[in-house]
Amino acid sequence: MKTLVGASLCASVLLLTSGCATMGAGFGAPSTHVSPEMRDQPARFVVVTVTNPSQAPSVRAGATPRAYGNGGLYSISNTAALVVRDIGHDYRLKQVSAWPIESLGVHCVVYAIPSDSSAEQVIARLAKDSRVESAQPLNEFKLQSGDATASIYNDPYADLQRNLAELAVNQAHEWSRGAGVRIAIIDTGVDYDHPDLKGRIVEHRNFVDADDRQFPRDLHGTQVAGVIGADAGNDFGIVGIAPEARLIAYKSCWHVRANAGQAVCNSFTLAQALEAALAAKVHIVNLSLSGPADPLLARIVRRGIDRGMLFVGAIAPVGVEGGFPTGVAGVIAVGSAEDGRGDGKELLAPGREVLTLVPGGHCDFATGSSFATAQVSGTLALLLSARRNMTSDQAFRLLAQTSRSVQSVDGMITSVNACAALAQVLNQTGCATPTKAVAGLETEPTAKP
Repeated sequence: MKTLVGASLCASVLLLTSGCATMGAGFGAPSTHVSPEMRDQPARFVVVTVTNPSQAPSVRAGATPRAYGNGGLYSISNTAALVVRDIGHDYRLKQVSAWPIESLGVHCVVYAIPSDSSAEQVIARLAKDSRVESAQPLNEFKLQSGDATASIYNDPYADLQRNLAELAVNQAHEWSRGAGVRIAIIDTGVDYDHPDLKGRIVEHRNFVDADDRQFPRDLHGTQVAGVIGADAGNDFGIVGIAPEARLIAYKSCWHVRANAGQAVCNSFTLAQALEAALAAKVHIVNLSLSGPADPLLARIVRRGIDRGMLFVGAIAPVGVEGGFPTGVAGVIAVGSAEDGRGDGKELLAPGREVLTLVPGGHCDFATGSSFATAQVSGTLALLLSARRNMTSDQAFRLLAQTSRSVQSVDGMITSVNACAALAQVLNQTGCATPTKAVAGLETEPTAKP
């Protein structure tokens, strides 16, 4: 499979067209950009217009009229500028964007509201002010696609991520993206400078060696981190299952050969990484590995489970001993859905040809229960972001009961369903998928929040 270079391709751009284009504070040249805060927290802003009668611009020798728009001469009047300033002062509002709208004869301003007020309260007060021509919330508008699994991202390879549709991640992201959840990835090193991971890895430690140059060149850990938490909406690469979770990379494994997927760990390095995860008080530990039973590692894991941490482990291939980590009571075991090995003791998620990240700023496809495990860890982050106090047993039962039979390129598979699980946690409806619950998994009730 050819590696996909992570370049900025023809990404979709969402334009908020509420009648007011934006410009910086003050009254300089207009900007078409929307601040990150306006995108992420629209409820903290209000849109206000004030009367702005047309006036002929004054022109000095050697100067050119300042125009708003392409060739127009309509600009904010001195009177409107003073009104905008005074309104901001009187109501403790901060002007963040503005634009004179010639067709309406008004100046449009986006104000950030004080932290101790709501948009509704501010709008109600502004509506009584004779200086205000109009006041309203900063509304959001969504393109209404008929396809429930259509991409809502501008990441160029999101449409190639079949797992996003198979797990109904697009819909789950309407409610949660994993904010506030810390995930420890105990694996090889991770390319923390990858454009889709830059700023996403909040801490990294090496329990294998002192080779700082090799750490970001490691393949497997980068692949796992990409599945779990690749950035979303950054016009680059792919979308992680939990793009707002905070990732911690603990290198306790190493590649047998350079640039090869096969990697190994040992009790010593894993024990150090597990202990570090406990000390960091992470919420989820991803263990995309398997091996023989190990009493030392099992004790550390049990201590973490007693503290409320969730451990997610990959089941071993057929014919391979797999006592750790999935042999430890309380560890959430995960297998590849395409292998069809579900016996009620493990969860299933897509594990074949999963598009993810590779070192050097690239993307490629990967196969194995490692990546099914990573998808479950990401899904758990979505759940914990909405309901923090969830035990391993509760999490397993919830994901098992809400698993769905879905159509994949390999035929029908059973997989966890992020939207269905999150909807149950939030007592919501609206997971519009052409899937059905897997028979036999809905018999044991899950505790409601």
